[in-house]
Amino acid sequence: MSEADPALVTATITEPGLAPAVDAPALPLGPEGLDRHTRRDLLKEEMAIAQQFHGGRMWPYAVATFGCFAVWLSFFPLAITGHLNLPLAFVLSCIFATGGYVTSHEAMHSNIGRPGDRTRWLNEAVGAVSTIPIVFPFSMARLMHLEHHYHCNDPVKDPDYTDEAPNALMAWYKTWYNRQPGVDGSIHHYKRILAEMGTPEAERALKETLVLQLVFMAVLFAMAWSGYAIEAALLWWLPRHIGLSYIRFYLSWAPHHPREGHTGRYDQANIFRSRLGHVMSMCMETHLIHHLYPSIPNHRTRAAYFALKPILEKRGVDCSAL
Repeated sequence: MSEADPALVTATITEPGLAPAVDAPALPLGPEGLDRHTRRDLLKEEMAIAQQFHGGRMWPYAVATFGCFAVWLSFFPLAITGHLNLPLAFVLSCIFATGGYVTSHEAMHSNIGRPGDRTRWLNEAVGAVSTIPIVFPFSMARLMHLEHHYHCNDPVKDPDYTDEAPNALMAWYKTWYNRQPGVDGSIHHYKRILAEMGTPEAERALKETLVLQLVFMAVLFAMAWSGYAIEAALLWWLPRHIGLSYIRFYLSWAPHHPREGHTGRYDQANIFRSRLGHVMSMCMETHLIHHLYPSIPNHRTRAAYFALKPILEKRGVDCSAL
């Protein structure tokens, strides 16, 4: 075969409508600069690694839930009979109110018992009990959290988008401000989304929220009327609000800020370093792992993150914080 005419080779490479330039990629590249075959292979490797962290011992979540709830309930008679260390009980109430969301969070994703499993009843019981101290029924918490996953960082459909703030100080402020009467905050956002859902589950969640909050207010009123206003405030009212603010800051704002435009698989949540550490930030430093694989229990997300870190970096995730 004779040598190709150099002019013809040049024309084949450069003329419009003919073959692309020699340094052009053979396949279209994604936002990370990876072609679809590379992305597919990375996803397979990612899923194989993630599979190693699914499941595990979940009974400690149930033990923590029912043990802490029993102690929290005991504060009622102990306060009335005068056998209560009020400062200690206040601290414990704040811990129970905050930590309860962590155990309920596992139940929301059926990580304690899948539908049809013999432990399903335990999953539902853990969820129902865990959120009582923050006066937030499990039915409502689960619906809203799953909607957050389905529409993460969507300004209209994400129930938690109202927590967005330009900085940490403003985020803490908004955790309180959004609960004020007349403010178009979290609860109004929830009600609108529930109305748009229009399902029996959404209607039941709204009714259960109303009933639980009325019972809570009735108990507080009865305690105050009976001369235990300080105890009611320090054991149930204030811990609830502290817990809600802590939860909304660390589970909503910190791992998702900034929200605008971050709706892709690998940018729905951030990898960040908390000043309070991994445990005190409710294991949210590696919250991206939860969004990628919700079936990985909360206490295993950190280990899963470090196992997946090389792949995440290839996918364009900023892993510089940890």
